[in-house]
Amino acid sequence: MIATKFTKLFNVKYPIIGAPMFLVSNVDMVVAVSEAGGIGAFPALNFRPVEQYREALKAIKSRTKLPIGVNIIVNKSNIRQNDDLKYALEAGVELFITSLGNPKTVIQEAHKNGAKVFCDVTNLDHALKVQDLGADGVIAVASGAGGHAGPITPMVLVPWLAEKLKIPIVLAGGVADGRGVAAALSLGACAVSVGTRFIATKEASVDSAYKDAIVSSTPEDIVLTTRVSGTPATVINTDYVKKLGTDLPILVKMLKEHPLTKKYVVPLIHLAGMKSLEKAATKPTWKTVWCAGQSVGLVHEVLSCHEIVEKLVREYNEVIENLPHNG
Repeated sequence: MIATKFTKLFNVKYPIIGAPMFLVSNVDMVVAVSEAGGIGAFPALNFRPVEQYREALKAIKSRTKLPIGVNIIVNKSNIRQNDDLKYALEAGVELFITSLGNPKTVIQEAHKNGAKVFCDVTNLDHALKVQDLGADGVIAVASGAGGHAGPITPMVLVPWLAEKLKIPIVLAGGVADGRGVAAALSLGACAVSVGTRFIATKEASVDSAYKDAIVSSTPEDIVLTTRVSGTPATVINTDYVKKLGTDLPILVKMLKEHPLTKKYVVPLIHLAGMKSLEKAATKPTWKTVWCAGQSVGLVHEVLSCHEIVEKLVREYNEVIENLPHNG
């Protein structure tokens, strides 16, 4: 075991979350990570329509009695969020991860069920707000993370939040091996959320070209773009991304920022982005948009989820044993 506040809170062996990844996380991955000693998590919106989501929850819970996590988008563009919460609570989900909005309802309802809520944050202001709302912890999304990455380096973000917050912190961003786990815990995190490393797994049902791109890419191949969802997201700089550019068209950007049109335009941008990601992840296409973080540079082979968890723990222990000691 690697004992931390996180492992004690959920009664798991290792402070490792298999990060909920849009279009990547699936039933097999969630079960495998939880059975390996971490907590497997998935975005509710990976399963559409909502009936498929209910079936996925049943399938996961029939295959593991260990804690699992569900990510719920809590902004107004997600009209399914109440159903996503309701069915997860009925299934007995232990961990909720909220993103992109106000988590108040999720926190209140989850706590009635004895579940815990960790909220994605990229800065102190948001972290303090969710702490005040009763969140059980935050996931500090730092620079280098895949998808909607934050702007602050993990070397600063985690200790900064640790100084100001009373609730546990999980680091997301740049962790793909045991060195990252050791670094995160030394900075004041109680766990890590690992995403990009789990894309290159045997259980991931994404196209093999996506997995190959994770293995062959370097940190310099990762770029930040607003073209996918309107919110800055990190992707592999494929030929299509280069052609598309990384900024929204000027007219769309103006409509997105204008008070009178913002609430109509933002959901449309999100929807269009989800569709393009879905096509790229599930089948070869010249319109290739693959989300990934800078930790692609530390991924060298496709492994099973269980092998990755074991490798993270083994490498963590090696790092701790080999740290220099005074004298």
